[in-house]
Amino acid sequence: MEYTRLGQTGLTVSRLCFGCMSYGDPQWRPWILDEEAAQPFFRKALESGINFFDTANMYSRGVSEEITGRALRRYGNLDEIVLATKVFFPMTRRPNMSGLSRKHIVQACEASLRRLGVETIDLYQIHRFDPNTPIEETLAALDQLVQQGKVRYIGASSMYAWQLARMLGASDRHGWARFVSMQNHYNLIYREEEREMIPLCAAEGLGVIPWSPLARGVLARARMPDKAPATARSESDTFTGRLYDHPTDAAILAALRQVAESRSAAPAAVALAWLLANPAVTAPIIGVTKLPHLDTALEALTLDLSDEEIETLEAPYQAHEVRGHG
Repeated sequence: MEYTRLGQTGLTVSRLCFGCMSYGDPQWRPWILDEEAAQPFFRKALESGINFFDTANMYSRGVSEEITGRALRRYGNLDEIVLATKVFFPMTRRPNMSGLSRKHIVQACEASLRRLGVETIDLYQIHRFDPNTPIEETLAALDQLVQQGKVRYIGASSMYAWQLARMLGASDRHGWARFVSMQNHYNLIYREEEREMIPLCAAEGLGVIPWSPLARGVLARARMPDKAPATARSESDTFTGRLYDHPTDAAILAALRQVAESRSAAPAAVALAWLLANPAVTAPIIGVTKLPHLDTALEALTLDLSDEEIETLEAPYQAHEVRGHG
């Protein structure tokens, strides 16, 4: 396993972040693995040297946090592990159960601590930008959690670069805890983050931990969603088709197949290796429901792409609409 620092912090994280949305309550999503089925994945991830784990309070409405916390305490050493979770999306449809108000952030953090079974969350992230709450209220609440020792670092997720810049500026003006990472939508067929967000993160010292690095499986299958064999997730996940339907995506997938075949490598490994080759990227967040998929992700760590291969992969890309902020 390779390790690096998260942004400009002293925090050591593995070059792959293990996403835990896939483990929880199958009633929440039909492709979710229950606690018993999830155990081999946590064991293998830890045995492989992965020490960076990401979940969220809304995944299976809290069950993912419970399973993640128990598995990491059972198989790992929490002193070595970087445990991340998120807040924003609704836990119920009742008032004050979503968003980034001080009330919801503090209540949600305390609930996540209980579910995870820890005293402190290593990386607490806002899952989205909240246009209905003043940014000073959100940032003051997050700083309060840091000062209380309930959170060690704070991070952000998908938003516009100008929104992140405003929040960083407000933190600096008030002397509050500052975001150390950005979890954004970034992969080989969606590269709009290269225009402003990734340069901003590089300039401000934020680690970049992309979500959906394999485009919800599209890059792993190297076929457009309507051309690929159906899976349990694809049959119930309508979000994929709304994210990945650009006319140039097919050409990028063809280039991916070409490079993968020339390397005798899986398309998923090549797509992850492309991300890892970007010096701004700290650790893509991988989600796996089959153990061989984890093996493929690990292979990406040893796959060094040439400049010519990277050019082949990138050449077909054209501008996309901004997606993934909602």
